[in-house]
Amino acid sequence: MPKTSERGVEKFIWCPHEESNLDFSLRRAALYPLSYGDVRFLYHKIANIAIDGERVRAYNGGMAEQVTSQRVAFPTGRQRKFIEEILKRVSVQEAAELCGLSPRTIRDWRREKFLMNFRALKTLCGKIHLSLPENIELKDRYWYVSNGSSAGGLAVFKKYGIVGGDPEHRKKKWQEWWEKIGRYRHHPIIGISKPIHKPPFSLELAEFVGILLGDGGISRNQIVVSLNSIEDADYAKFVIALIKKLFSVPVGIYLDKHAAVIDLVVSRVELVRFCVEKLGLKVGNKVKQQVDIPGWIKRDKRYLIACTRGLVDTDGSVFSHRYKVSGKWYTYPKLSFSNRSVPLLNGVFHTLVSLGTKPRMTKDRKDVRIESQKDVKLYFELVGTSNAKYLKKLRS
Repeated sequence: MPKTSERGVEKFIWCPHEESNLDFSLRRAALYPLSYGDVRFLYHKIANIAIDGERVRAYNGGMAEQVTSQRVAFPTGRQRKFIEEILKRVSVQEAAELCGLSPRTIRDWRREKFLMNFRALKTLCGKIHLSLPENIELKDRYWYVSNGSSAGGLAVFKKYGIVGGDPEHRKKKWQEWWEKIGRYRHHPIIGISKPIHKPPFSLELAEFVGILLGDGGISRNQIVVSLNSIEDADYAKFVIALIKKLFSVPVGIYLDKHAAVIDLVVSRVELVRFCVEKLGLKVGNKVKQQVDIPGWIKRDKRYLIACTRGLVDTDGSVFSHRYKVSGKWYTYPKLSFSNRSVPLLNGVFHTLVSLGTKPRMTKDRKDVRIESQKDVKLYFELVGTSNAKYLKKLRS
């Protein structure tokens, strides 16, 4: 059960709020299963109450920020197992987008480098329909600061006999150094970005944009493409070769066998700048920003087809439809493209229509599908694929 140490709180209960009613029945809790009687407490307040001699912390949802900003301490090894269970159902990129975080944060949590925050834990469990884990401990966001600062202060005092020195004197001396020397000194690394090759608009560049809009992401200093390390093994080689050919940069390969994820990473500020300023892409969460296919691609049908190939090769799938007629089973392939950005879905839909196929948008507006055998065949004739797994599924 979750505990908050040194505060006398032993159990934690979630009580969903209703603005018009200040009486709340304690339901089976999200973090610890309890079903005690009724408890009354003020709307948007947290109450520490005693039930059967035990101290219980209950809140009604109005103070979620106070709790969800806390960190979750799992028993050793359990956080890794929890993240791996999540990544069996979604990719690192999808998990990051659900939480509004960087994929690197998800990977750091998987390595147990940092503690998860409670907001992300609750979001992932809710979206993927997992029960919140038991035997976890909630810690304040900066729980480690007091211990670290105390130890550091004692070490400094033991060595110098004073903690911190005279801040005004330090500031004065630094200002003198900066005015005389620092501001004129050239640093060989800081502020100097490594060069990349900047290719002109081309079919290959348009396909790269589609790949990045599908399973890729852009941060301030990196671009990352996350793929399935098993099904997309051959495709990963294609993407690596494409990036090297276009930009003349090395590609970092990070493989997690337990989560079946391979991350292709390029750490180049200049490449990020090129993607944003030249290609029309955006840094950050693609779903929140509802990204779209860049204008330079939309204006050229050849580029639009190449970009669509990159999008479908990453965020699409080929699946089999099986049906029975007069006692005989028949199977034929269908094509699906899934994305949470409405402009991207609409862009792929209209591109497929312009090619002469008859796509269908699902009712929840999360998928575009080609369902007739004739149209699936036409798609692969006109658009094609760089992902060998699709060809294997078509032959099977």
